[in-house]
Amino acid sequence: MLVKAAPGLQVPREENPRTYIGSAAVEIVPTAYYIRRIAAGELQEVAAAAPGPTSSAASKKSDKG
Repeated sequence: MLVKAAPGLQVPREENPRTYIGSAAVEIVPTAYYIRRIAAGELQEVAAAAPGPTSSAASKKSDKG
């Protein structure tokens, strides 16, 4: 699951509370700790980027040349 901190916040990481989740998206395991932080509005889920063209589609284009 990709998350980032709400604007203006830094959220301590569960496994190392002296490091923080900030405005950059990070991958986390959705534990009870992080689910509570999301419910409180401190963390926001980030939508995964849409995948680009697959390698098979790209190879079909190059084969036609």
